[in-house]
Amino acid sequence: MTRIFTNFYFFVLIRAIRGKFLTLTTRNPKEPFFMEKLLGEVVSLEGAVTIREKLRAEGKTVVLTNGHFDILHVGHVDCLQRAKSLGDVLIVGLNSDASTRLLKGDKRPIVPQEERAQLLAALQCVDYVIVFEERTAERLLAALRPEVYVKGGDWAIENLPEAKVVAECGIRAEILPQMPGRSTTDIIETILTRYGGDE
Repeated sequence: MTRIFTNFYFFVLIRAIRGKFLTLTTRNPKEPFFMEKLLGEVVSLEGAVTIREKLRAEGKTVVLTNGHFDILHVGHVDCLQRAKSLGDVLIVGLNSDASTRLLKGDKRPIVPQEERAQLLAALQCVDYVIVFEERTAERLLAALRPEVYVKGGDWAIENLPEAKVVAECGIRAEILPQMPGRSTTDIIETILTRYGGDE
């Protein structure tokens, strides 16, 4: 039953992504509930560096954010949409399956990295997705040197794992508040509560 519900969840999610998802917008990207409609490309870091050089020559502002994005939900999309509003191009670093297990435990991720990458790339606000193996985004930041680095949550900029490389590369860091009550953990707990019995 749990498997059936999970498959149905992703079917609905994909239909939503390819349709008119949500149209809630605000002028301030630091305010939650900043969303538009909905497309991108999954690339290697080497490919992204080449793209980055072209974007730099064109004078584009590149924004980089990163995370696990395991069971993509409205809180993720909200943060990604607001991150994109801070520049011209949004690159998302996606923790690989191995990296996610190291940081989240052996039961994660729920969704494999290939599928997580495809779901992210399907969002209009996301231009490029890079799967990376490290625990932090330091190598991505050093290689791509975006104008803006975005983290969601209640981090202090000086406490970011990437704080040193951000300072060394002269990257502007932005902390965007997360949409309250929306997380992958909450979704997992809801599924277990409602469908965890022997049915």
